[in-house]
Amino acid sequence: MSKPGGGGQQPVIIIKKQGHGKHGHHGGAWKVAYADFVTAMMAFFLVMWIVGQSAEVKAGVAGYFRDPGAFSDGGRGVLPGAESGTTGGGAPMGATDVAAAKAALEQAAEEISRALAALPEFEHLKDQVEITLTEEGLRIELREAPDDGFFDSGSAMVKPSTFAMLEVIGAQLGELPNQVAVEGHTDSRPYSADSPGYTNWELSADRANAARRILEGSGIRPKQIEAVRGFADTRLRKLEEPLDPGNRRISIVVRRG
Repeated sequence: MSKPGGGGQQPVIIIKKQGHGKHGHHGGAWKVAYADFVTAMMAFFLVMWIVGQSAEVKAGVAGYFRDPGAFSDGGRGVLPGAESGTTGGGAPMGATDVAAAKAALEQAAEEISRALAALPEFEHLKDQVEITLTEEGLRIELREAPDDGFFDSGSAMVKPSTFAMLEVIGAQLGELPNQVAVEGHTDSRPYSADSPGYTNWELSADRANAARRILEGSGIRPKQIEAVRGFADTRLRKLEEPLDPGNRRISIVVRRG
């Protein structure tokens, strides 16, 4: 409106008030990028941790991803010897690995014993088979007796009963990731003079190789065989009785992981 006596209307003045302490919206793309980065780092450190673990731990992780349901029974963890949950107090990783490896070999020994006991021919050979857990791993020994052996006399020809037993052992050991060594041993009786150049060294090595072929044909993977050795009479079982037939034996050593 005009003042009395004025010459026109007053100008309209608009006052805009600035906001206090507020900023414009910057968007959330950086949060997505940061989350991707953290996830990638977690995956990287998990892979690096797995690379540094033992064969048993790697096998446990691989088994979980092949069949997760197999690890849900009783609240057990993914790795051998591990318990589920978030509380502390567990055994150190090294001790857990050793315990898991020992438990796996003990279970293998029990399964091999049961499978061998199911063979008809095992009844009269059971006293010549010894399965023990040693520092180097699981040792399975087939020892000859005075009136019975696992090979034809003086040769590497495997008897049918021996073949059946080695097939059972090979099938069981083929389920394990452990490396296997096969050893042949003889007593101190000199080899027949009718075969010049062929000694207890050749005989022990040939018998070990014969056993290896059967084991591989029964389930053990070729890459699983670590060594095949013939020791002749250099590692007698009975040092005080070098001619004892028990010194003639095949040893199958399943290495610790």
